Amino acid sequence: MKSSISLFAVLLSGAILFQTQARAQAPPEMITTSAEGSTYVPMDSWMYPALDRLHGMGYLNTAFFGIRPWTRLTIAHMLQESADRIDSDGNDEARQIYLALMRELQPDIDNATELSHPSAQLESVFTNLRGITGTPLRDSFHLGASIVEDYGRPYEAGFNNYSGFSARAEAGRFTLYYRGEYQHAPSAIGYSPSLFTYLSHTVDGIPVASNPVQDTIPAGTIAAADNARVVEAVLSYHLLNHEVSIGKSDHWLGPARGGALLWSTNAENTYSFQIDRVEPLWIPGLSRLAGKFRYDFYVGSLKGHTDPNHPWVHVEKISFKPSVNMEIGFSRMVIWGGAGHEPVTLHTFLRSFFSVAAPPGNVKASPRDPGARFSSADFEYRLPGLHHWLTIYTDSFIHDNVSPVVAPWSDGLRPGIYLSHFPGMEHLDLRVEAATTDPGQVGSRDKLGQWLYYETIQRQGPTNKGVLLGDPIGRQDKGGQAWLTYHLSPEEEIQVSYRNTKASNKFLTGGTTQNDFDGLVRKRIGKDIEVLGTVQYEGWKAPLYKTGAQNDTTIGAQITWFPHRNTQ
Repeated sequence: MKSSISLFAVLLSGAILFQTQARAQAPPEMITTSAEGSTYVPMDSWMYPALDRLHGMGYLNTAFFGIRPWTRLTIAHMLQESADRIDSDGNDEARQIYLALMRELQPDIDNATELSHPSAQLESVFTNLRGITGTPLRDSFHLGASIVEDYGRPYEAGFNNYSGFSARAEAGRFTLYYRGEYQHAPSAIGYSPSLFTYLSHTVDGIPVASNPVQDTIPAGTIAAADNARVVEAVLSYHLLNHEVSIGKSDHWLGPARGGALLWSTNAENTYSFQIDRVEPLWIPGLSRLAGKFRYDFYVGSLKGHTDPNHPWVHVEKISFKPSVNMEIGFSRMVIWGGAGHEPVTLHTFLRSFFSVAAPPGNVKASPRDPGARFSSADFEYRLPGLHHWLTIYTDSFIHDNVSPVVAPWSDGLRPGIYLSHFPGMEHLDLRVEAATTDPGQVGSRDKLGQWLYYETIQRQGPTNKGVLLGDPIGRQDKGGQAWLTYHLSPEEEIQVSYRNTKASNKFLTGGTTQNDFDGLVRKRIGKDIEVLGTVQYEGWKAPLYKTGAQNDTTIGAQITWFPHRNTQ
């Protein structure tokens, strides 16, 4: 780890040197940024849907939706850049969203801190009560999951609870953010020995005898969960518009809402070292064609793998905006190392970092293995003439190739469309997304889910503690989602949504089907209490697991107290 951090320090130094040389040539419209550090806003905050609406209405032109989360000051700078246009356009809905966001962030702008005069506060205290009837699915790597994009929290039929708090501190360039919780889920009976053997041996190619327990397969008796878990814990240092951090942080690398094909919040966060360019970068000459840039890099270890055990992962993402209405991004993830396969050293990291060609089988099985390489490409575009209304976007994903652009016939895809408001109904928006990880154009690998999210050496793929890090659509599946949301205020909403997933019978015998119908109400009580109520009815079929049609119902209520919420 020390040698890897040394390399990253060299890379960061080069980026900082380039920035220092380019700063004087930056265009006059460059936003003035701060030398202070700032904590990240978690991905499940109400602020992201509000920011999405503002962008969909034609504002927030400096936002990069392919690299999230954003820091509080980054969001404040985006809003400041949009303030004059929101005011001059006379858009009351946009103005209300802007004011609600600025009420939240104004203390960060007004109250600068120094190392000798730090600031700390309890940000929130919450409890989430969740009741489930029937038999839910809890296997994102195979049969599917009933609860998705939920940080890999445990859940089973019966009463589940997640209660905790978040806090943050700033001292000049240093920041610290923490969110932790107690988690409870009942015990349950998982898959039968025969189903475990089929999934492990036939589908994943993992020997059962040497791997009798696998986090990716919920088999046998599942003990009740009573855990204290760190959800996020990030120590950061702000250096020339970069947040250099270490700890456990959210990552969402795509423009879609239902999932990000490379990395999302579907699984528990990993501990990692990160260099994140948090403000747009102007590169003289190049940016006149490609626009401003943002980039992100992080490296850490994955848990819950057994074949091989304890691999590591590194991720690189770069996005640019050739116009205020278009964003394009490219990213790469490599899983390498693991007990009994190859050590995690600076040498093996460099091999995985610079490898771009698919190695032969004898290299894959040797200590010279560059690792499992996955790449993604995404774009988002506000349509000409409709840029105040309609946004289209897509996320794409490929295995063992430089980019999905090279071989689109073998990509996973999540395209979507977002209508920020309806004519005469400013409070109502609609989002629709499709998703597939079953391209059907990969020859002999068009079976048993052994193309996307799978690799012949790193057979448990991009998972952490048994849960997919990427899109909850899963392996060799097709489906889609739709959300219709009525906004009572920028911080309050009523939403109905639908989610469908269908696994190919080439992946699992008989395939699987899920249909989820969801309702959500988010309401503020006074200035500092938020109540979030959810209900989900799910119908599913998985002949390998249970015969006939099955269903489950989930009812949840989360109460959050924000003790220091600003209302000025």
